[in-house]
Amino acid sequence: MSPGRLAFAAAALALLLTRPEPGVGARRLTVRGTVVLEEGAGSAPGDLRGAVVWLVASGDGARGRAPEPRADTILMRDREFEPHVVAVPAGGTVAFPNRDPFSHNVFTNADPGPFDLGLYRRGATRAASFARPGVYPIYCNIHSKMASFVVAVPTRWVARPAADGSFAIDGVPPGRYALHAWHERAAAEAVRPLVVPGDAPVRVALDARAYVAAPHLNKFGRPYAVTRADRY
Repeated sequence: MSPGRLAFAAAALALLLTRPEPGVGARRLTVRGTVVLEEGAGSAPGDLRGAVVWLVASGDGARGRAPEPRADTILMRDREFEPHVVAVPAGGTVAFPNRDPFSHNVFTNADPGPFDLGLYRRGATRAASFARPGVYPIYCNIHSKMASFVVAVPTRWVARPAADGSFAIDGVPPGRYALHAWHERAAAEAVRPLVVPGDAPVRVALDARAYVAAPHLNKFGRPYAVTRADRY
């Protein structure tokens, strides 16, 4: 091979070896849209701030780094979980500090990863990991009205809507995605294909017409004792 061709081949090989991962360095876009709840006649409107919206890459959008695990917090105060909904990347953790002057027992029986943090008093904090994507209803085994949700998502492109349902997901490379939306009142997640860049804004409807508020069971799968006092 001549010196000229040899130099060209070496340059081409160097370019191939140093070519960035698809999507790395590409322009990043913002996906905007609105979540709506389709509710039954006469139902009090649900709080759209409790929804979670996320993108999962597919096809030529399947690129980039996996989401980094993150830690978040849900307080227990005045016999309530605050906030009511938290979204974390799969693999993340959530701490549950007790700020009440009595004990709590945080648990979930969710299929993706049940756990029981046991009984602990004011000032103590215990945490749980959410290794698998999914929706985790969180309850207290002492106080039946306490409920919250952790939504573990397999992506870093996630958003929580404002009170009017509007949302924005920043830093999205061009490509093909599945857009997911969840709300506790909806019978199922809404999933729709999305191309970035594409038509905007996006409208996502969640079917909540069959929603009926109902009591949940305790960590043993039984109804809560109606005579239990809340003094501990």
